[in-house]
Amino acid sequence: MGKKKNKKQAPGTIATNRKARHDYHILDTYEAGIALVGTEIKSLREGKASLVEAFATIDDGEVWLRNLHIPEYSMGSWTNHSPRRHRKLLLHRREIDSLAGKVRDGNRTLVPLSLYLKDGRVKVELGLAEGKQAHDKRQAIKKRTEEREIVREMGRKIKGINA
Repeated sequence: MGKKKNKKQAPGTIATNRKARHDYHILDTYEAGIALVGTEIKSLREGKASLVEAFATIDDGEVWLRNLHIPEYSMGSWTNHSPRRHRKLLLHRREIDSLAGKVRDGNRTLVPLSLYLKDGRVKVELGLAEGKQAHDKRQAIKKRTEEREIVREMGRKIKGINA
């Protein structure tokens, strides 16, 4: 009956790709609709999806989401969908043209950051990303650790004053 929800996700969020922000510098984000079939929607409303290996490509002026895993709907029949099929993303023409130019120019890719429900429709937060080098990842981890230590020390000092 009661569903277990990840505490770090927003209320309408179905899935997030937390590894993407670790592996890539996110330069810009876009909100895109996604073309789905009925059993996919039902499976997503149950909160089942995985963005772990997902990425987006631009083919013939259309944006496609690949490797998004939406498991088959448990109550479905022979009409069930293929779990890893390619799904079309819905963006405005000028956004697609802009993204195509940015991806073509350099070392950039399109990575889905999250999948969520908005006004009853499934949306994908798509990030224009540039790959991080190993030393960049180490720097980010070091910075995060230092910030955590500062917050911890400030908490100790405040508790020492109040005691």
